[in-house]
Amino acid sequence: MSCDQLPQNALLVLGASEEHIPLYQEARRRGIPTIAVDMRADAPAFPCADAALQISTRDIEAIAYALGDVRPAGIVGGASDAALATWHALGVRYDAPYVYPADAFAALDKAAFHAVVASCGITDYGWAAASDPDEVVAKAAGLAFPLVIKPVDGSGSKGVTLVARPDDLPTAVAHARAYSASQTVIAEEFVQGRQLTIDLFLQDGRSMMTCVKEQEFVAGGFVVRRIGTVELPSAEHDHLETSAERLCRALGIVDGPANFDLVLGADGQGRIIEANPRLSGDSIPRLHAAAYGVNVVGALVALALGEPFDGHLVQTRNVHAAVELVGSPLVTNGELVAWEGVAEARDVPGITDVVLYAQPGDLVRPHDQSGHKIGMLVAAGPSTADVSAALETAGALLRPIVQPITVAKGES
Repeated sequence: MSCDQLPQNALLVLGASEEHIPLYQEARRRGIPTIAVDMRADAPAFPCADAALQISTRDIEAIAYALGDVRPAGIVGGASDAALATWHALGVRYDAPYVYPADAFAALDKAAFHAVVASCGITDYGWAAASDPDEVVAKAAGLAFPLVIKPVDGSGSKGVTLVARPDDLPTAVAHARAYSASQTVIAEEFVQGRQLTIDLFLQDGRSMMTCVKEQEFVAGGFVVRRIGTVELPSAEHDHLETSAERLCRALGIVDGPANFDLVLGADGQGRIIEANPRLSGDSIPRLHAAAYGVNVVGALVALALGEPFDGHLVQTRNVHAAVELVGSPLVTNGELVAWEGVAEARDVPGITDVVLYAQPGDLVRPHDQSGHKIGMLVAAGPSTADVSAALETAGALLRPIVQPITVAKGES
């Protein structure tokens, strides 16, 4: 698409995956044109945009060249780390109302982020990182097992292995390096406790919306299967919120969203496992809306355009909510033949959203990475038991019919 076909005063959206669709829907609801950027010709959100640029969100110069004389009214990214450096660079180039903070890049390097955690006085745990595989194996052998081995710059649970003994380290390190752009691997001591996440949306360094959730994982891995709101004693909640706010400020996030994966130990201390200095993925904004009536996507769009955003974060209800992520029933690649029970699942009391990411004829992969989910359910209710019951009922009704295939579609 030539620059003379691009709309002026548009919102430039860096990314067009399923997770980005709510950004385009919010802009359209407000009558704001959008320009989508994604390297995939079949990016799911392209049909939602007013104009599309098939360019990698990492390619700053190519995006600027394609824009030509068009100056976006604002720039925004979604639930992806890939575009964060571009979000900052283009924000500076176009003097955007909101410029993504460069200091937040420290969260994308898991070793660098440990240093940030230490600087904030937050309880940490043993770890070691190196680009040389023999070095990281040697350093990891001196930590307390079990260990989690992962790429230092990875996301979406890719390349992550739980290792119980030193003999398994070389294989796990090689696996993690395959998913690392920098070929750097980090080994971290596995922290026992409740697997939680905390989402915040900040204004002037203070959280306007805080949501603590508990995670359940797909059996045998680190891929989230279900995530739902939890009630903690006020002292524990305040401790986690204060720690997360402190980390956000250290990362330069004064306004906008961030989320952290953490483990809450028996001592009441939260050990921060991962930092995501952006909007949450896995349809968590839908969970926020179902639980609290807030619109974090609307707040982010308003922030990107330089408008007041706190009105989107006013809580209008307080109930429990959870997201159930649907994956392929196969452990090998397959083709989605059909969805069954969609209407029935939507009619289950307490279900607020049913979203299908894959359509009949699509290639679907085993649910061993966050990006391999093919659908999701959201439920809300007065208690966690009510929410769980709704998801169990709807999950039994919603059935993806997947046919095994021996080669990836499009290959001979």
